[in-house]
Amino acid sequence: MSDRFVDLGSGFWTVRGSFRIGGFFDVGTQCALVRLASGKFVFLDSYTLTDEIRAQVDALTDGGAKVEAVINLHPFHTLHCDWMHTAFPQAKLYGTARHHEILPDLPWEHVRCEEDALAQLYADDFAFSVPHGVTLVSDDDSVHFSSVLALHRASGTVHVDDTFVYLRKGFPLSLLPFTGRLGFHPTLAKALEPRAAAADQFREWAIRLGVDWADAKRIAAAHNAVLALDRKKLPDLIGEALGRVKPVLDAHRAEYG
Repeated sequence: MSDRFVDLGSGFWTVRGSFRIGGFFDVGTQCALVRLASGKFVFLDSYTLTDEIRAQVDALTDGGAKVEAVINLHPFHTLHCDWMHTAFPQAKLYGTARHHEILPDLPWEHVRCEEDALAQLYADDFAFSVPHGVTLVSDDDSVHFSSVLALHRASGTVHVDDTFVYLRKGFPLSLLPFTGRLGFHPTLAKALEPRAAAADQFREWAIRLGVDWADAKRIAAAHNAVLALDRKKLPDLIGEALGRVKPVLDAHRAEYG
């Protein structure tokens, strides 16, 4: 499937991109272009835009001049940061601690995405949330569970990478247990911090997120689809997802308390 630039309304455009595992299975990836209340724009995450999508972005942003910042929310999504900075060199570049470490030659802003200071900078347009009880950057490079979640207030869109997974794919990816439903990334067991109360803190964070963001209208998830929240509200979906990972949380409590 070719890349798509989808207008979700109220100043939120999602880019549905491509990411292939082993060069074969395309599980998809994403970034978003968001118009701020100020009239400027930011990108959430980085992605190499096709010529067609770049032209649409340029038409909205005065040739890119109105792109104020690129906010990279997932510490392990680093493949396209160089391209994004080259394409929009005037935009401030925000990343997590891992972005700073992996790509030290890019001109990162001092404020990091996991810090409260970033949330304060963009509080009029977004709410941000970092999961509790799990490591943001795991020592195991295969554990991509945690990220900074963003809620765009005007459109009611939750932009999330990996922490929540929502797939709509054909065979053989359709065989994966989280295809067609919202769930937590399957690396949760490895992402939980090896200490007492981490499982409870994660559960409490997830429940609070559902309550605080209960008015969300949709979830734009990396890998790979947009889930409309017409029939079920976010608290219900998170509650169901927590029910499915109860054995993981129970096992962690049994080991660490």
